[in-house]
Amino acid sequence: MPPDKFTATWVSHSSISDFLNCPRAYYLKNVYKDPKTNHKIQIMTPPLALGSAVHEVIESLSTIPTVDRFKEPLAPKFKNVWLEKASGKKGGFFDKESEEKYYNQGIEMIKRVLDHPGPLANLAVKITMELPYFWLSEPDNIILCGKIDWLEYLKKTDSVHIIDFKTGKSSEDPKSLQLPIYHLLVHNT
Repeated sequence: MPPDKFTATWVSHSSISDFLNCPRAYYLKNVYKDPKTNHKIQIMTPPLALGSAVHEVIESLSTIPTVDRFKEPLAPKFKNVWLEKASGKKGGFFDKESEEKYYNQGIEMIKRVLDHPGPLANLAVKITMELPYFWLSEPDNIILCGKIDWLEYLKKTDSVHIIDFKTGKSSEDPKSLQLPIYHLLVHNT
């Protein structure tokens, strides 16, 4: 029988981390489905809303030629994404003051990108799949997936630099599997 991606167990850096930190949290976040809707439940929080909005704006730059990438201001784009996807209860906000604080943090992050674009000013490679994945184990019906933030093309070495943006306050564990998983995804999709 051929593998079926719809019945497979999909694992990612975050789901593996969830499982290692707390198997119950992994189950509730990645397996459990609401019996009434048969959908997984995702609870939006202000930090998640902020990160998603900032990531969406930055990711949109990868499709723009490098010479034009920073010609248009990013703040209006951020505002539109914020209003459409992060504002109010859909972003986990229950008061205007809290939302305004997170919105302003996002504007500051976008400003830092404009002031210090670093690798974002260089050529980027775009993976055509919205969510890159590959079969980690067909016999066990397991798929490895992950959303890669940015792939910088390095012309001198004809190689790609995998970049993951961080919008949160906590630093990444040096033993994190995130970049090794992204490496596997880049080489297998």
